[in-house]
Amino acid sequence: MNEKTMRKAKFGAFLSRASVPMMFIIICALCIPIAGLSPNYLVNEIVTRMGRNSFLILSLLIPIMAGMGLNFGMTLGAMAGEIGLILVSDWQIVGIPGMVLAMIISVPISILLGLFCGKILNMAKGREMITSYIISYFINGVYQLVVLYLMGSVIPIKHGSIKLPRGYGIRNTVSLLNMRQHLDNLIPLNIKGVKVPVATFIVIAVLCLVIVWFRRTKLGQDMRAVGQDMEVARDAGINVERTRIISIIISTVLAGIGMVIYLQNMGNIATYSAHSQIGMFCIAALLVGGASVDKASIGNVFLGVILFHLMFIVAPRAGAYITGDSMIGEYFRVFVSYAVITIALVMYETNKRRVKSMEGERLRLDQEKEGKDE
Repeated sequence: MNEKTMRKAKFGAFLSRASVPMMFIIICALCIPIAGLSPNYLVNEIVTRMGRNSFLILSLLIPIMAGMGLNFGMTLGAMAGEIGLILVSDWQIVGIPGMVLAMIISVPISILLGLFCGKILNMAKGREMITSYIISYFINGVYQLVVLYLMGSVIPIKHGSIKLPRGYGIRNTVSLLNMRQHLDNLIPLNIKGVKVPVATFIVIAVLCLVIVWFRRTKLGQDMRAVGQDMEVARDAGINVERTRIISIIISTVLAGIGMVIYLQNMGNIATYSAHSQIGMFCIAALLVGGASVDKASIGNVFLGVILFHLMFIVAPRAGAYITGDSMIGEYFRVFVSYAVITIALVMYETNKRRVKSMEGERLRLDQEKEGKDE
C-alpha cells in the first residue's frame, strides 16, 4: 500500500512538472497546421531565437539554485547592457570589438546593481520574487533619468545621430547596424536554408559548461545548501547572506552580457523599452520548459525556448486564419506569457503546502505510534 502511494505521489509530481510543457506542445501542435508556415521557416526562426534568447535565460539558473526563485531583477543587468551599447555606439566602435567593449562596460554596472539588489533581497527573505520585480521598476526609473537627462548633459555624448534634437537625452531608437549579427555571422553555416549562428551557440555552450562546473565548486555547493535550507546551511558555517548576494550578482552580470548578444541580433536598441519585458518573457520561457520556482536545469532552458517561441511564431498567423485578425494571436501570446508565470507560482505554492501537510501528517502518525508503543 505504501509503495502504491509512493508511486502515485511520484506520478502526480511528474504530471505537475510536465503539465506546462505538455500544454504548450498541444497548443503548438494545433496551431502549426493552421498557421500554414513551412517547416524550413519554422526551424530557421527557432534556431535564430535560440541564439538570441538562450544566454539571457541561462542567467536565471544561479539564483534558483540558491533558493531565491525567479530573478525578475535580471532586468537590471539588461539595462546595464543597454548602457554599454549606447556608449559604444557613441564612440563608433563597431563589430565584435564593439560588442566585447559593451559587455566589459556592462560588467561593473551589473555588479553594483546586483550588489544593491542582493542586499535588498536579503531583507525580504521568502518574498524575493515580488521584491526583485519592484526593484526592477525602481532601477528602470533611474535608468530613464540617466538616458533621458544625464546623457548629453553630464555624460558626454558626441554624435547627434543618437542624441535628441534638444542636445541631451538619447533617441527612442539607437541603431546597431554596424554590429548587427556580427557574432551570429562570425562562423557562417547554412544547412538547407537554415542559418545557424555557430559562434553564438559556442558562447552559449561555454556558459552551459561553466554552469555545470560551477555547481561542483565550493561556492556552487554552498548555494545549493542555502537553497535547500538556509538555517542548516548557516549551522554548517556558510555565510548565507553573502552567498545569496553573489548569486544575484552573477545572474545580473550574465543578464547584461546576454542583453548585448540579444540586441546585436536585433540590430537596434529600443532605448526606453527594450528591457521592460525581457525578464517576463525569459522567466515565462524557462517555466514553459518545465522549470519551477525552486528547480531548473539547462534542459528546461532549451525546451522552453523552443516551445515558447514556437508559440510566439505560429499564434498570430493561426489567430489571423481563425478570426481574420492577427492581433488576436498577439493578445493570446502575451496573455499566455503572464498566465504561465501565474500557473507556475500557484502550482509551486500548492505543492509546497501539500508537502508541509504530508510532513505534518507523517509526524502525527509517528507520534501516535510512539504513544501506542509506550
